[in-house]
Amino acid sequence: MRRLPGRPEQPRRSRPEPAVVHRAVRVTAAACAGFYTFRYGLHQPVTATYALFAAVAVGVLARVEGDARARVRTLLLTLPFAAALVCLGTALAVHAWTAALGMAGVGFAVAFGSVGGPRLVGLANGLQLFYILPCFPPFAPDTLPQRLAGVATGLVLLAAAERLLWPEPPPTDYRDRVARAARALAQLADLAAAECAGRRPAAADGRADGEAGGKAGGGTGGSAVSARALALLDELRFSRIPMMERPAGPGAVDRALAHCATTLHYIGAELLRVRRLGSVGGPHPQVAVLVTATAQALRAAGGGVRAGGGPVPSAASIEARIAAFEAARTAPAPAGVPAAPARISASVPAHTSASASAPGLGRTAAARLGLGTVALNAAEGARFLILATRTARHVPAPPDDTPPDRRPGPFWYAHEPAAMLWWRRIRGNLTTRSVYFRNALRTAGALSAARLVAGALDLTHGFWVLLATLTLMRTSAADTRTALRPALVGTACGAGVTAVLLLAVGEHPVFYAAALPPVMLFAFTAGPVLGLAWAQGMFTVVIAMVFTQLAPAGWQLAEARLVNVATGAAVGILAGLLAWPRGGGQDLRRRTAELLDRSAAALSETVAVVTGTGPARGALARARHAALLTEAQYAQYRSERHDPAEDGPDWQAAVLTGQHTVRGAEPLLARIPPGTAAAGPDRAAALVRRADQVAAAFRSQGAALLARAPADAADRAVADARDALRAERLAATRLPAEAASLHTVDVSLWLTGLLDDLARVPGNARPAPDGPH
Repeated sequence: MRRLPGRPEQPRRSRPEPAVVHRAVRVTAAACAGFYTFRYGLHQPVTATYALFAAVAVGVLARVEGDARARVRTLLLTLPFAAALVCLGTALAVHAWTAALGMAGVGFAVAFGSVGGPRLVGLANGLQLFYILPCFPPFAPDTLPQRLAGVATGLVLLAAAERLLWPEPPPTDYRDRVARAARALAQLADLAAAECAGRRPAAADGRADGEAGGKAGGGTGGSAVSARALALLDELRFSRIPMMERPAGPGAVDRALAHCATTLHYIGAELLRVRRLGSVGGPHPQVAVLVTATAQALRAAGGGVRAGGGPVPSAASIEARIAAFEAARTAPAPAGVPAAPARISASVPAHTSASASAPGLGRTAAARLGLGTVALNAAEGARFLILATRTARHVPAPPDDTPPDRRPGPFWYAHEPAAMLWWRRIRGNLTTRSVYFRNALRTAGALSAARLVAGALDLTHGFWVLLATLTLMRTSAADTRTALRPALVGTACGAGVTAVLLLAVGEHPVFYAAALPPVMLFAFTAGPVLGLAWAQGMFTVVIAMVFTQLAPAGWQLAEARLVNVATGAAVGILAGLLAWPRGGGQDLRRRTAELLDRSAAALSETVAVVTGTGPARGALARARHAALLTEAQYAQYRSERHDPAEDGPDWQAAVLTGQHTVRGAEPLLARIPPGTAAAGPDRAAALVRRADQVAAAFRSQGAALLARAPADAADRAVADARDALRAERLAATRLPAEAASLHTVDVSLWLTGLLDDLARVPGNARPAPDGPH
């Protein structure tokens, strides 16, 4: 956790968590067992060094999370990559410049591998070290078998320790989080269906969710159900989930689980709107039937996505209900019976006032007009959820029926082989707009420079320079400077203790062999609890005790350690100052403005496709890619130091606006055939003009972000576009009851929702005149 400027430092924990102690015990046992066996039992100091080093590199400097079996699997899968890096480092250690070139390539490849998901992020530092240690003198290719044996022994012993010594319990699976949220939304849908049907809903105690949800809303009933559903949806956010448990990999399963989470948020918002509208204006039996089917689909998806492997859900039932509802709301009125406003368009949003919807229609009629679309949106979301769940369960996807001119569809990833998904993720981040690419360049440049400096200065134990650069360098110069002081203070204190110890004890390996395990255990426990200064200080003592058992050492070893850490820290600071010193905030404005521009193009293209006034040209795919890049940049920005008192836009609101553009366009394109969203060319042209006004508001907000200027122009653009959309809905409600008029208002409602999202960005944060969307 970072400490922000002007904010008091959080009190340190007085006692370590059990997981920290257990991890320290496992690493200490594996490292010491390998080291002592080869050093004193088999008299192979090189193998002993690499056995200890491998256990510490992966057990302490890397992050391997999950239950015991997952950790063992990760460690064993790491072994061939670690061996390859040791071989490469041994071969390139012949010259300093070859080692530095290799360090640049390895540093970039390993750091950029973070695009592959959280597990690779956690392993990155450890994998870097498997090249760093052997790339330093002496150049001894004849010792390569001993080095590989040591690495293999260290990783295997650590895997055995993970399995035998306090094995970690399995963490909460993300699938279970999705299942709980789906069941909670199913209860919310049941409640909404009962209200739409005019029935008194039964009280809900939430016991089906396995949560103490009955108190979430201050009692039973509707408020408790809504509060519990919102709480469980909030648990799906990546910021509330340990990094290693997030489904953020490039594979189809991880993409499907992330798709499930965003779809559940979308369904939850629509169900809350159904509740607001369904309680007004008497029973709505057709809507109640559709919402009941939505609840059933949510339960089926929740049962099918679970890690235990329930029945694989089918989308056939909800698809049939959606088709029946669409047919019913577009059916012509019987002869001699005037069309009812509620059937003419179930699509005017809840916040539309009586005067804004139609002359003579009261607020009750206006609410009825909005009910059909929000219920249909929730049902479409449930259908998408089932399809994503099937992909997450490795069910082969049916052939993609998306028209070629509208591909890729929302489930494009289900039709791609794993290798192609990896290539798409890598190719999409091979740009300086990607924080993964930037971080990889910074890491590669810093480590290769550190290797050149260590070789040029002929520093003793020069790999400590690279180790300091790797562990102290952060994604922003400010964070690197913040880490520098405690690191140097801790290293200086540790060097002082080491010098005194070496002078007092002298060359007595038996003493150091006996003292190493408890000192190592304390070091690996104190570091996570007491902070960076303690971690660096105790690690200095630990490595001194190791090296005195490998070769005679004096107090100069402590001096070398301090000099090397200071040199590595200086290289890290210089790299941070030269390469994107502001980290995630460097281009966040530019990336967010680009996202809004791409989103504007996507919404304009979507409206053009559904109205038949233009073809699809890939704008939606480009907006989806821009959203991924901006999300990553914003996530890094959130992890860095910045002053929360600084004035600035609400970045999260801007990112969500881009996400909602993509997620809202997907069901519209799936539901509305091309050229059927407007009744005639005039209405189509009018709807396109309204979309252009919304797109102009997006671009105006982006221009305000880039110029760091007040968003007055964006405010005016949002207000003008909202008034124009209201007029468009009014015109559509006066048309005959046919699909074209209904789809016109569906599109208008989507555009109005995007305007309301845009209005939440500071500088353009005035509430909608008719209340919240």
